[in-house]
Amino acid sequence: MNSAEAFAELVRIMARLRGPGGCPWDREQTHDSIKPYLVEETYEVVEAIDSRDDRELVAELGDLLLQIVFHAQMASEEHRFTIEDVVRGINDKLIRRHPHVFADTPVAGTADVLRNWSRIKAEERADTDDRSALAGVPRGMPALLRAQRLGEKASHVGFDWDDARGVLEKVREELDELQKAIAESDPAAVEDEIGDLLFAISSLARHLRVNAEDALTRAADRFGARFRYMEARLAEKQRDIGETTAAEKEALWEEAKRR
Repeated sequence: MNSAEAFAELVRIMARLRGPGGCPWDREQTHDSIKPYLVEETYEVVEAIDSRDDRELVAELGDLLLQIVFHAQMASEEHRFTIEDVVRGINDKLIRRHPHVFADTPVAGTADVLRNWSRIKAEERADTDDRSALAGVPRGMPALLRAQRLGEKASHVGFDWDDARGVLEKVREELDELQKAIAESDPAAVEDEIGDLLFAISSLARHLRVNAEDALTRAADRFGARFRYMEARLAEKQRDIGETTAAEKEALWEEAKRR
């Protein structure tokens, strides 16, 4: 079975599940009701990528693909659009946004590709309500990832620092402003300045070619592993972490870091 046949079979299976005599649960679902699963499956794909587990990645990509086919099937039942419309749409978009591959537009490297991509997207937005260079970044994205993506889009039209040193200065500036807001006991200003500081750090990560979301995820993983180590070491002595002194916690934390 080739890829086209395998995909067609998935579409048929989904239609059967939603059709008369199909699965009661599948037949009851709506775009809204399965929306959480789309988000969940996306994160499971990311986790499989991080784990470098190909077998798991194959399974999770399949689960994510099912969500796409599921949404398209529900739309087709209402005569809104079909899975063929979805596939044709992305095919056309890929060809349109890669004129250096499918047409005769010359490029000297990645920078030219990104500039062309931004220009073509702007042309596509000409008939839409949102014509901003920042369009297409969902507000529902994780905040740190969204901040980095917004900075990236702005950089494509020349709104950016020249290098990481300039961003680092901005980080220091935002930290100074945060300290001032704390000193003035202004809760609203503190929240604003923490947000500005985090946004500046996301820009610094982008300039250093670091994915800020991944970096924070790994930092959280390290924190969790070290904290659990502290708990385990204390449990060996029938002690609870909440009953230890600050000095004991610090010593255990350093021990966990060394390990």
